[in-house]
Amino acid sequence: MKFLYKYPQKAFPYDDLIKENARRTKEDTEYQIIDTGVFEEDRYWDIFIETAKEDDDPDELLFRVTAWNRGPETAPLHIVPHVWFRNTWSWGREPEDKKPSIEAYAENTARSKHHSLGERNFLLSPSPGVGSSGEDVQPELIFTENDTNYELLYDGKNEQPYVKDAFHRYIVDGDKKAVNPAQRGTKCAAWFSFNEGGGVKPGECAVVRFRISKRDDTYLDEEEFDDLIERKREEADEFYYSISPLPMTDDLRNIQRQAFAGMMWCKQHYLFVWDEWANGDPAQPPPPPGRKGIRNSAWKHLHCDDILSMPDSWEYPFFAAWDTSFHCITLAMIDPDFAKKQLDLFTREWYCHPNGQLPAYEWNFGDVNPPVHAWATFRVFKIERKLFGRQDLDFLERVFQKLLLNFTWWVNRKDVEGKNVFEGGFLGLDNIGLFNRSEPLPTGGTLEQADSTGWMGFYCLNMLNIALELAKHRRIYEDIASKFFEHFILISDAMTFRMGQKEEQSLWNEQDGFYYDAISWGGPWIQQMPVRSLVGLIPLYATLTLEPELLNKLPSFKKRVEWFMANRCDVAERTMHSIRKRGKGNRILLSLVSKERLVKIMERMLDEEEFFSPHGIRSLSKFHKKNPYSMEVNGQTFKVGYVPGDSDSGLFGGNSNWRGPIWLCVNFLLVESLQRFYLFFGQELKVECPVGSGDFMHLGHVSEEIQHRLQHLFARGDDGRRSINAGNDTLDFDPNWRDYLWFYEFFDGDTGRGLGATHQCGWTGLIARMIHDTGVNCRLPQTPRTPSVGMSHYFDDIFHRHLDGTQTPKSPVSPGRLRRSSTSRSIATRSDFDVNEIRDLGSEDETDGDFATRRGSVVNLRSPERLRERTEANAHLHTYITQQLERVRLEQGADGYSDGDEFEAQP
Repeated sequence: MKFLYKYPQKAFPYDDLIKENARRTKEDTEYQIIDTGVFEEDRYWDIFIETAKEDDDPDELLFRVTAWNRGPETAPLHIVPHVWFRNTWSWGREPEDKKPSIEAYAENTARSKHHSLGERNFLLSPSPGVGSSGEDVQPELIFTENDTNYELLYDGKNEQPYVKDAFHRYIVDGDKKAVNPAQRGTKCAAWFSFNEGGGVKPGECAVVRFRISKRDDTYLDEEEFDDLIERKREEADEFYYSISPLPMTDDLRNIQRQAFAGMMWCKQHYLFVWDEWANGDPAQPPPPPGRKGIRNSAWKHLHCDDILSMPDSWEYPFFAAWDTSFHCITLAMIDPDFAKKQLDLFTREWYCHPNGQLPAYEWNFGDVNPPVHAWATFRVFKIERKLFGRQDLDFLERVFQKLLLNFTWWVNRKDVEGKNVFEGGFLGLDNIGLFNRSEPLPTGGTLEQADSTGWMGFYCLNMLNIALELAKHRRIYEDIASKFFEHFILISDAMTFRMGQKEEQSLWNEQDGFYYDAISWGGPWIQQMPVRSLVGLIPLYATLTLEPELLNKLPSFKKRVEWFMANRCDVAERTMHSIRKRGKGNRILLSLVSKERLVKIMERMLDEEEFFSPHGIRSLSKFHKKNPYSMEVNGQTFKVGYVPGDSDSGLFGGNSNWRGPIWLCVNFLLVESLQRFYLFFGQELKVECPVGSGDFMHLGHVSEEIQHRLQHLFARGDDGRRSINAGNDTLDFDPNWRDYLWFYEFFDGDTGRGLGATHQCGWTGLIARMIHDTGVNCRLPQTPRTPSVGMSHYFDDIFHRHLDGTQTPKSPVSPGRLRRSSTSRSIATRSDFDVNEIRDLGSEDETDGDFATRRGSVVNLRSPERLRERTEANAHLHTYITQQLERVRLEQGADGYSDGDEFEAQP
């Protein structure tokens, strides 16, 4: 892994950033560090931090820091690597003899001791000097305790003299008494001072090498060290290239690689134990009495102590449930085990509420995020199957069982009247509506939400998907599949016919050809709120094709489908026109949206004066720029208008931006929905894209066009600029900046300018998946479209056919039977299994006790089983690449799309 930090040589402009942003209004752009002038004349350091692990032991960690002086003058530099233990000993929850320690051990070496980690050496190498003497820079080891400085912060008394800010006082303030002369403590640093001759010359660099090791070595071989890091870099290049082996531009490949890197760097340990937070620690002052009533009082069971994927470990260092689901799609491409662990955790009893609700986020675990967990679970299952040839049915079944509880929570809590039209609150879209959807309506009544109902239809179909997959292996799941099939049709019917009467309308507006939220006061009293937003597009998500081969393999489910068509034909016919009419490949389409409604929604979604931006689908129609919608209630005016960038609304603290910007997560789901529609309609259904262009496309090409526009947010155009950089010459053209991208939270609906959090922001990493799917044929921004060759190569939304191992039609390689993931692999990283259980499940060679343990989590990375799986995965990946290249060759003249069949993954 590699990390770049651009560090100014001038004083950091804290005050300037605070004052200028405080002065600016909601109509002004945010004042960023790059706007302050602190990087002018290139007076900054490019600091690259590289990390590598040894082949035979992943606990052997190597670090290399390379700091380049980009400025015009020689500049001094201090590099101070730290090693410390998180302070748990002051909490009063563990005995004193478990307190860890770090102390000087040998020249340039410190040794740490910990009751569970054992001993580790912090081993450093002298660095090449930067002055004329040619002498090496020797590190000075300094030590202190990782204890709070109560004297400085609270005018209190420190129990001992060496506290956690000692290194700053020692190096910056020159306080020689700040560090422990006995050279021991719980916090250690190595001070490299590159000051000779004024420091590092312009265009030159300083290099620091160190490692964390279990070995009793006291010498670091620099040549061997650098060779290992270089070899690991080459291995990483090969691995990431293999993820997307088809030809694509170097720029897109670089964007994808950095998106993957951002996902990896945003993994973080997250500790939140409600009981400890509410009641405080035994050895510390008690928290304020009112803390328990502030928020989250209904989540007393919560015990989070895991490595989690954060939206942005700089600005959002806490999880958000629906964000995590999107993260897992990208993570599954490079580390499916970690992705599965994330999805599994949120359904475990120490996260999921006893009533079945999944925790939303730290500010309020009881808020309601969109129910995307089932979708992510099945997509991660399919990605692992597609890329690595493994299908982890244990994982799929385990999470499905817990999601049954969550689905029931939704039905019982968000459809109180049992009419299959759902509420749900803000659902992650914050200020997208007229009112704060997390609070009671000022009008009275209940808000019936097109997006909530659309999400539930989507949830229903994904549960159906999983049940059908499991039914291939355990026929008992056909019953629950039938339940979700019928429930979905009732939801679909309720989207239009609330009481079952054909003339009665609810959320669909025939005149506008769009879905709206509506206020219901009971019975026939209902008022639609005609705001054209994502709320009206989300019903498109609830789409699924059923394969005839699958129905024939599941006779009980097929019988129930046929019974419903015969005995509930009134419901089926008026909302599910395609149940009787088969599509391409004799498929059945389940959808909340009929063909006629789909076309009408497309007319708005693909209109560049409404939703269709040059950079993706806007969250609110541009129509509302000139036509804001407002309502006066009790003397107060509520209004929704189009705002392409940062919000001008005070809802949700003013940090709520769903009235025009582009968000990758919701665009990603729209793309997949259009692909599923294409699987059914094929080339029979074409729509004008964009509206008014005279260019008609089938829905597969439309989905690809959206993906291309999203990629154009990041991709360099023929003018050398990237939309996300908003015309900044430094970011676009400076050789030390132009190839490093910021992964923003969301994007301006008109210009594509990056907005919000800047360092990965989780779901923006989905661009890596889109590049994987369509990068091979993505055109430059503002250049003509070319025929597609990408979508069907990778889109894995059709149930596997020919499970008996026979050859798939048109397959250039005869696939074999899928191998089910071993039980030990699928549960080895779960925190409720101990060493003995894993040994019992693994091979006999795993009994040597060489396990990496953390909170009961056990993995033997060197076991024969693990090595065999890696070899098989690599072999499968080679076959997969061969298949995709052959498919491209065969389809060049076929309008870029096959019939959507996927190749059988094979071991």
